[in-house]
Parts: sequence; C-alpha cells; structure tokens
Amino acid sequence: MIEISIANSSDFKTIREIAYTTWPSTYGAIVSKVQLEYMLEKFYSDATLTDNLIHNNHHFLLAKENETCFGFASYEPDYLGDKIVRLHKIYLLPESQGKGAGKLLISEIEKIARQLNQNGISLNVNRFNKAFDFYTKLDFECIGEEDVELDYGYLMEDFKMLKKLS
Repeated sequence: MIEISIANSSDFKTIREIAYTTWPSTYGAIVSKVQLEYMLEKFYSDATLTDNLIHNNHHFLLAKENETCFGFASYEPDYLGDKIVRLHKIYLLPESQGKGAGKLLISEIEKIARQLNQNGISLNVNRFNKAFDFYTKLDFECIGEEDVELDYGYLMEDFKMLKKLS
C-alpha cells in the first residue's frame, strides 16, 4: 500500500536521488544535458532545499511503499500572499509512474489546502512535458504561459495551471 508522509531535512538525500533519477527521462528530450545538470544542482542542492524548507515555507511529502521511497512533492501555502497552494515539485521514479502515487500526492496537498482554507492549487509545467495531461485529468486548467529565465540563457517554457477548490 502506498503511504504519503511528511519529509524533513533528513530526507533531502532521498529527494535528490529521486530527482536525479527522474529528470533525465522527464526532461532529457526537452533540454540539453548541460542545462539539466545545471537545473538539478540549482534546485536540489542541500542549500536550496534547506532554504526552501526553512525560509520559503515549502513543505515536502514522500510517497513510500514497504518503507521504500519512490516519489516526492513540495508545496507552499499562501503562495505570493494569495490563498493559493503552490505545487513546486512532484516527481516519481519512472518505474513507479502510473500506479496512482502522483494522484495520492496531489490529493494529500488538496486536503491540506482545504484545511488551510486555500482557494486553489497552482503549478507550472513545461510545455513539452507529458505531465500536462496528468494535471488536466486531475482538473487543473491551463491559465496561461510563462517563460522563466535562468542563468546562462537557460529558459523554462511553462504552462501555468490552476485547480480551483470550492
């Protein structure tokens, strides 16, 4: 049975391992290997994860089965001062995708959002990422596009998505 649990800083190594395993299959055909390596280091270093946890109000969840962790998500309530939960990250090991864990992670975040009286859940997804279909099946709507510039001229080309909670 898949279990969702709260993660803390002692789980950063596991989170990083999942990201480093998942990103090549998720983004390998979308961005260059150099950009992929840059983004992984930028987003998953201990310093960044710690800063997100301590200073940026990010919360982390783990998806486990039989004590084996195979996925994670991070979210932030009251994103940009609005009553919206921001889903920053959700990744599952490739061999674990399609088994319902992603849906369970989103459901847990939705439950938390409702408990916190949030009006919705927002996220960005790369325009070329097949996860777009996953989000639309979970009632997220595309509300726009956003290009996020990173160092070295790298660009994240995203759809902005929102799931309204009523």
